Amino acid sequence: MTDLLTGLLDDLAAEGAELEAALDTVDWTAPTPAPGWNVATQVAHLLWTDEVATLAAHAHEEPVDGAGGKAAWDAVVLEAIGDPDGYVDAQAHAIAALPREEVLARWRRSRAGLREALLALAEGVKMPWFGPPMSAASMATARFMETWAHALDVHDAAGTHPEPTDRIRHVAYLGVRTRGFAFATHGEEVPAAELRVELTAPSGDVWSWGPDDAPESVRGSAYDFCRLVTQRVHRVDTDLVATGPGAERWLEIAQAFAGPPGPGRDAAS
Repeated sequence: MTDLLTGLLDDLAAEGAELEAALDTVDWTAPTPAPGWNVATQVAHLLWTDEVATLAAHAHEEPVDGAGGKAAWDAVVLEAIGDPDGYVDAQAHAIAALPREEVLARWRRSRAGLREALLALAEGVKMPWFGPPMSAASMATARFMETWAHALDVHDAAGTHPEPTDRIRHVAYLGVRTRGFAFATHGEEVPAAELRVELTAPSGDVWSWGPDDAPESVRGSAYDFCRLVTQRVHRVDTDLVATGPGAERWLEIAQAFAGPPGPGRDAAS
């Protein structure tokens, strides 16, 4: 588990560093595809989520001088319950209003603090979250997915195109694992037919899940699949090929992130 977690956290650190480097040449106020969110809001959201995840990782500990531990995590949950529809956006906008250098410095600290907290989490201990409790590895995977996806939003605002890397395997894995959730969040049953997923990585390697002889399948670019499950591209603008009605329906509703169904992206043409 330590090797797995360290590898995940190393990839997360690389993704965060790459995004931070890209921010040097991006207009902080440029609008991104997320309605009402500019570049600053995207970074602020990543910062806030890293900080809250760090609190969650420490929730099992005894408070120090009356601070931290379960009480600190519970305070966040109570705030979220008080404004379930607007809480996350409100936190992002509040932090985004701070000076740019302050936000960047705080984001660096939050990334380092989360890494330290996850590495210190004892094996078998799960941290609370807004959904089901999560292991350190699951949280690292989720943070990678979100960092990568929001980085795409920043690049969209800048009109740039980041070079895909095989680090996106974490997003692909999460996208496959959340297939059942995607159907559940739409109030639909998961199709009974077995499914094979074969994705071509940026390096040319092929990543696969499911039995070779499954009657339904999804095949194509891992990059397009990852953009689709994070709802950063419309289905028709990918090279993904679905065989079977269940596979096709999944690609219409796929989402690797928690929460209600997202609006997705409009088709490019």
